[in-house]
Amino acid sequence: MAETKMLDRKESAIYCTDRGYRTSYNTLMKLACTGGGPTFRKFGGRVIYAPEDLDTWIASRLSPPLISTSEAA
Repeated sequence: MAETKMLDRKESAIYCTDRGYRTSYNTLMKLACTGGGPTFRKFGGRVIYAPEDLDTWIASRLSPPLISTSEAA
């Protein structure tokens, strides 16, 4: 099994933002409480994210390709 570097919440926000999907630390913190955010794990008291879970979450938030805004409705 390939070892995955887990990211803390700050690193995860940077990871998403660096890929063009602006995400803040506070957004990830809120979504961890309310739901709807990326899958995470706990390491002691710390929340950590796997990059592949962040990629899956990003993909789940994207719409299919559109050619006009009226298609989104």
